[in-house]
Amino acid sequence: MTATSQHFGKVAVLMGGQSAEREISFLSGRGVLAALQARGVDAHAFDPAERKLSDLQAEGFQRCFIALHGRFGEDGTVQGALELLGIPYTGSGVMASSIAIDKTMTKRVWLSEGVPTPRYVLLKNDNLGADAQAKVLQALALPLIVKPAREGSSIGVFKVETASDLPHALQEAAKCDTDILCEQFIAGDEVTCTVLGEADTAQALPIIR
Repeated sequence: MTATSQHFGKVAVLMGGQSAEREISFLSGRGVLAALQARGVDAHAFDPAERKLSDLQAEGFQRCFIALHGRFGEDGTVQGALELLGIPYTGSGVMASSIAIDKTMTKRVWLSEGVPTPRYVLLKNDNLGADAQAKVLQALALPLIVKPAREGSSIGVFKVETASDLPHALQEAAKCDTDILCEQFIAGDEVTCTVLGEADTAQALPIIR
């Protein structure tokens, strides 16, 4: 092992979990685990759905790589538990995670800071009738996107191109969350820019399309 890999100590790769993206999380986690082990890091798989997080401390894990997706992984819950255990982890902290998992709250934060975001209408899963649908169509026009407000990026997401498709999209999204986000459709490329560090030490990595 190199000095760098020894520095990390015993690392748990959190994967699986309880969300609708459990199987995708395993794919991500296994890739991360293989990469860490290939670099000589003492890394081990850990599924929070099968084991208690307190086992991390009991078994001497010194760091966690969070490869969980969706709720109970990206929403601040695991992050908060790891902070209580005193175990450093990858990714955003508790507040950023809890805000970002909620797409509507994220949009509100952006708008308050003057950051443009597609127009949207927020519906509750117990009020998806004709009046609510008319409100959505009037505010957003077609095509539009329907998605659960607090799920993974591809869970329960529908592109609605005709008014007749809207009821089905709303009902399916409502199976995933009590809040349904209806959003203006924006055609274009999807890009990701990872930022490491914070404040004056923040460094942006190359943009990925």
